[in-house]
Amino acid sequence: MDTPSSAASSSFYDSLPVQKDFKSLSNAAVYTPLPDDWCVGVADIVGSTGHIAKGRYKEVNTVGGAVISAQINAAGDERFPYVFGGDGASFAFPRSQQERVRDALARVLRWAADEFGFEMRGAIVPATDIRAAGWDVAVARYGASNEVDYAMFTGGGVAWAERAMKDGRYRVEPAPAGAFPDLAGLSCRWTPIRAQHGSILSVLALPVAGAPAADVEGMMRRIVDVTASLELDGNPAQTSRLRLAWPAKGVSIEACARRAGGSLLWCKLKLFLVTLFGALIFRLHLRVGAFDPDHYTQSVSNNADFRKYEDGLKMTLDCDAATRRRIEAILEEASRAGIVSYGLFDQDAAIMTCIVPSFGRDDHVHFVDGASGGYTTAAMAIKQPQDAG
Repeated sequence: MDTPSSAASSSFYDSLPVQKDFKSLSNAAVYTPLPDDWCVGVADIVGSTGHIAKGRYKEVNTVGGAVISAQINAAGDERFPYVFGGDGASFAFPRSQQERVRDALARVLRWAADEFGFEMRGAIVPATDIRAAGWDVAVARYGASNEVDYAMFTGGGVAWAERAMKDGRYRVEPAPAGAFPDLAGLSCRWTPIRAQHGSILSVLALPVAGAPAADVEGMMRRIVDVTASLELDGNPAQTSRLRLAWPAKGVSIEACARRAGGSLLWCKLKLFLVTLFGALIFRLHLRVGAFDPDHYTQSVSNNADFRKYEDGLKMTLDCDAATRRRIEAILEEASRAGIVSYGLFDQDAAIMTCIVPSFGRDDHVHFVDGASGGYTTAAMAIKQPQDAG
């Protein structure tokens, strides 16, 4: 497929049609290659599995979400594709915005180190370099609800950019000490969402290089078909399970995102009061002006990003044992055939990291991951085709 012209580059993402059927995203034909004058940004936390093992999964997810939050705030009204990855994120943008993007990413790298002691790495990779290496980055838009759509990536190029980053290439250096990103809207107030049907299952299914596209698509569709038997397709963020506890355990983490160089203690105190008010509103189902907590909770569920394509299929599912066995059987069969590498990880709860530009609108986004490692731990358990059997 030809890439869009430079003239159409700035409106590239907005011009993509919104796909309503998640299963259709397994078809490469619904994806459009990035323009040549675009870049891919990637970032992750070094040693995230060790931090998760110490119980710091919520901090890890918040920092991963911060990568996206900082870029959204820096971009203003300009939309761009992004994907949350648990301990990091990937996104794409026009090369003309590289200075702004680099600054926002560098500030997150510094903030992660100063506030949480996390070493983060980040990179910005031109789409032309990805293609020169034999890979591609193509994008689709999936409408999770009428208010929110999420980007999906295919072509292997994002995974190649992540490998290049880990090799020290295309490096973005952290901002100077004391620099803070703009993380307005980033929050983590919901309590962990307990599994109701067995476990919260993190699923990674990554196509093997050179595997026939038709075989990959068929395998992905089979998995999505299986999950259709789950309640709300396996979405853990169901309205009946969403709770705002007080005091919220995430207040200290959110204060680190909100203080922007100010007093951490004062920011915590303000958030304790705000979250107390919020918890009362939701618990008592009180409408405040135009804000309806029941409507908001429903939109959280509708907007939840619990499944995605990012050079493979990634899902966080509230899954019963029988459905889990069916998913694993499909993946094992595909692994034996040399079609896919896969990783599965069970835990007892899911967590959400949220970006809420305004409580008065329905375009808030909610990234779902497993509460005990999720995608990061599933990636560590990847089973290669040669390991099958």
